[in-house]
Amino acid sequence: MTALAPALQAFFTDRLITQRNSSPETIAAYRDAFRLLLRFAHERTGKQPFELDIDDLDAPLIGSFLKHLEDDRGNSIRTRNARLGAIHSFYRFAALEHPEHAHTIARVMAIPTKRHERNTVTYLDRDEIQALLAAPDKRTWLGRRDQALLALMIQTGVRVSELTGLRSGDLHLGGGPHIRVMGKGARSEQRP
Repeated sequence: MTALAPALQAFFTDRLITQRNSSPETIAAYRDAFRLLLRFAHERTGKQPFELDIDDLDAPLIGSFLKHLEDDRGNSIRTRNARLGAIHSFYRFAALEHPEHAHTIARVMAIPTKRHERNTVTYLDRDEIQALLAAPDKRTWLGRRDQALLALMIQTGVRVSELTGLRSGDLHLGGGPHIRVMGKGARSEQRP
């Protein structure tokens, strides 16, 4: 048996789930990255995924895979960098478990992320906020609910995913009113 299959299994079960307590979304994204990579490696090497070894997934193959993501699959640079992040995370883990593959791992870890244009974050001005809050029909229950949700999002800056995860116990109206949200990466935060 090659070192890749047990290393991948340990990476997902021990590293991501047990040690890091990664979110289901992170685990699914990493899984998808490796599904694509293993399929690509199979097409390039002719080896079945269970026959692949860590040395088969070397820097030239990973580089070709990243180029394939952009050119053939039409993925954005952000998506390419996210897939590379999953690969780097696995190789950091594998470096400790399989030092006999250190040369291959070091070369893969040296593959840089690509630079890309970052979106400029802009904020709503007072007129835009007022227009947004005026849009729901306050004569209906749904309109009042929508206005309350919009006002909460504007005041606290919560993400939609954080807002939908709120429960009545997360609302504190006493001294220093605030809400408790489970932020990205399962971090608990308080927002005024």
